[in-house]
Amino acid sequence: PGDATMMVPAVRREIDQAQDILGYETYVKMAGPLRPEQIVHGTDNREELARARHGFELAASGRSVVIVSSGDPGVFAMAAAVLEALDDTDKPEWHGVELVILPGVSAAMAAAAKIGAPLGHDFCIISLSDNLKPWATILDRLRHAAEGDFAMAFYNPISKARPWQLGEALDLLRQYRSPETLVVLGRDVGRPTERLGHTTLGELTIDMVDSRTVVIVGSSLTRAIAKPDGTAWVYTPRWYGTKPA
Repeated sequence: PGDATMMVPAVRREIDQAQDILGYETYVKMAGPLRPEQIVHGTDNREELARARHGFELAASGRSVVIVSSGDPGVFAMAAAVLEALDDTDKPEWHGVELVILPGVSAAMAAAAKIGAPLGHDFCIISLSDNLKPWATILDRLRHAAEGDFAMAFYNPISKARPWQLGEALDLLRQYRSPETLVVLGRDVGRPTERLGHTTLGELTIDMVDSRTVVIVGSSLTRAIAKPDGTAWVYTPRWYGTKPA
């Protein structure tokens, strides 16, 4: 998330000691402050494999390199791209690099913590982007998650190039969930423009969501607790079925 206090201390140490910083330019700026002598290799957000390969070339030459990723690098982010680049090569110098992957706070976890615990029971995270997987596969996974009554978080829910997919996904979910099902919307969590709130599946419309929004759809048991300021805590109980005494 954009709040520097949510950065894992081990990540901060690695950024501080690195000679080269690689990453999407927006995320590199969020990873500051950087030292003047550190070399920044900022790239577009769609250049993950090229960025990973560049990182290996620099590291193999003896440089200390950090590849910056937003959220947790292992959740729809750069860790998989780095390992894919390594898996695709037989270069011994790349395989000899001392590679460390450090965890972070993913968008769903940050949004969930700020509003309560909507992911407090079994849940899944699904990207609605069909850039790297067929839309039919996404719908199939959504159907199984809905049938299993998982709480679920949607990444990449909508974009200018994909204006219709969120609507189709919601239509599918409404076959399995009641209109009263709670939905959390977290936009730019941890940044100055943060917006966080909740609605219901019946009230949710696609114009309430953009590409910088994480959408958390509750299970059938997800509940809200009203707060004095008019907002609410949203949580999914640890129990399932009959509430324990």
